[in-house]
This record gives sequence, structure tokens and C-alpha cells, in this order.
Amino acid sequence: MKVLLINGSPRERGNTFRALQEVATTLNQEGVDTEIISIGKQAVQGCIACGMCGREGRCVFRDDLYGKVLRAVRDGIDGLVVGSPVYYGGPNGSLCALLDRVFYSLGPALQYKPGACVVVCRRGGASASFDRLNKYFTILNMPVVSSQYWNMAYGQTPGQVEQDEEGMQTMRTLGRNMAWMVKRLASTPAELPAQEQHVWTNFVR
Repeated sequence: MKVLLINGSPRERGNTFRALQEVATTLNQEGVDTEIISIGKQAVQGCIACGMCGREGRCVFRDDLYGKVLRAVRDGIDGLVVGSPVYYGGPNGSLCALLDRVFYSLGPALQYKPGACVVVCRRGGASASFDRLNKYFTILNMPVVSSQYWNMAYGQTPGQVEQDEEGMQTMRTLGRNMAWMVKRLASTPAELPAQEQHVWTNFVR
């Protein structure tokens, strides 16, 4: 079993990474493999709604960042955790640019995989960012893994998030809950729910 974690901060070893690391360490202790992919500092291409991924099964842009996520998903993951710092009351725009492409192009491979998000902020905007990121999971039939509190932690300078003891405990609880869910799904495989043919309703005629 494996869970992919995406670090949506340009600071590869900052507070968002540290929060995700706490989740990953707990997953490892529970016998679940993990991989953390960081978006880095390079500009991230956003989706241009060309629709070509529907034909090719992947985004037409061949950047390394998307390629890393693509390979991880195609190699087989059992769960996904997305982490982001809070910028102006929302997730990092570069992260959202990547997730728009990933969720649109790799939707069939992500459906019914447990998902969770983690947000880190100095002071405010955590709830709004948490809500924004959870929307990616709930559009793809992905069970959302919860914790003892909303998955948020506080810190500004690198490493400061470790002083948020409740936040770190929330990350560990999230890791245990994610491990529990992926193990339960693996041990009791069942048929996926029946799906109706998708209905698209447009309100402009």
C-alpha cells in the first residue's frame, strides 16, 4: 500500500513539508509506504481546457512536475494527501494549477481513492484553504479522510509549525486514519457503487 503526498509549498523543507512529513511518518509506522512530491519554485502550467487529456489519457504539457505525479498515480497509489501554505486566504496558486490538470486528466485513476488535505498558515485563511482543496476530492467520488480537527497547523518561519502541538497531533491522527481506511479498503475489496450516466446541466440556453 502506498499514499502519495504533494507538497504545495515552494519551500521544499518548510512548514507545509513538516506537517506532511508528520502524516507520512505516521503512515510508515502503520505499514503504509509514502512518497512526497514537492512542487518547487518553478512556474507551474495551468489547465487551458483543451480537452486533449480525454484523448491521450494525460495532460498535453510535458513538464517534469506533472510527469512525477502521473508516474506515481499510474504506478498505483491507495490514497492521496495534498498540503499547501495559505496565500491571501487560499491555497498556493501554483498548487491549484497543478491539481486542476491532475484531477481533470487523471480522474479515472483517482476515483474512490481516499483523499485528504493539509493546510499551514501564519494566522488566518486556513479554513477557506481547507475547503478549497477538499473540493478536488469531492468531485471525483473520493472518500475524504478526516482527523480529530480540521487538518491545519500554524507556523511562519521554517520549523515553527512543530510548536503547534495540537496541529502536529492532528497530522498524526490523520496519518492513522488514512492508514486505517486504505487497509480496510484493501482487506475487504468490494464492487464500486453503480454509476449513472453523467448528466450535464447548463443554465444558459
